[in-house]
Amino acid sequence: MVGLVSRSGREMQRYNSNGGRQVVGCIPYRYKQNIDGSMSNEFEVLLVSSQKGHTFMFPKGGWEVDESIEEAACRESLEEAGVIGTVEHELGEWSFISKRYGIYYEGHMFPLLVKEQLEIWAEKNLRTRLWMNVVEARDVCQHWWMKEALDILVHRLTLQQK
Repeated sequence: MVGLVSRSGREMQRYNSNGGRQVVGCIPYRYKQNIDGSMSNEFEVLLVSSQKGHTFMFPKGGWEVDESIEEAACRESLEEAGVIGTVEHELGEWSFISKRYGIYYEGHMFPLLVKEQLEIWAEKNLRTRLWMNVVEARDVCQHWWMKEALDILVHRLTLQQK
């Protein structure tokens, strides 16, 4: 059984040398199906609303000391978006300023090829999840560094199709 409670608190968080949190996120994606049921080359990505519900982003959160970076990416996708899948090769690492604390955080992003979408998940009552095409996702995503990660994912998947 999958846990339906999000981790909370900052006691287990990893921090960089400047005291900024190390956060990990995923870009959950899936390939669309053709009318005949075969898999298309076209894909869509999953975004979640912020907890206050005003903006959309990819699932992300703190990387904790008792987990690998890939485990953190899977956990955040499960907690925030209710999806399970395969974490693929890291898209990159970004340094960005926390709006709340004004210090540099370290953000890592991974693609997550979605295998299962749950109907009930830990933050179902806190967030809305929406599947979108890449153009829509780029327009609504609030974080510049996540948009860059999305661009890298699109480039990578396009190269794989050739």
